[in-house]
Amino acid sequence: MQVTDQLDQVLDQALKLPPGARAALAGSLLDSLDESVDETAEEDWNAEIQRRLRQLDTGRLQTIPWPEARRQILAG
Repeated sequence: MQVTDQLDQVLDQALKLPPGARAALAGSLLDSLDESVDETAEEDWNAEIQRRLRQLDTGRLQTIPWPEARRQILAG
């Protein structure tokens, strides 16, 4: 079984969970990625969010539907 097939199965099962359980799962997964603390991460992310919102507001950035974004991500 390929990794993408396994990811699809896990995602399908996770999406069947109630919202609170999905949030807990998402938090656990994020916590498992990195133990180090980046002191400027929150500030940097806030700046990036503001930059992207400005791009959306001015039309310089276009969104795509989640299925298309997911396909692109999994395609590498």
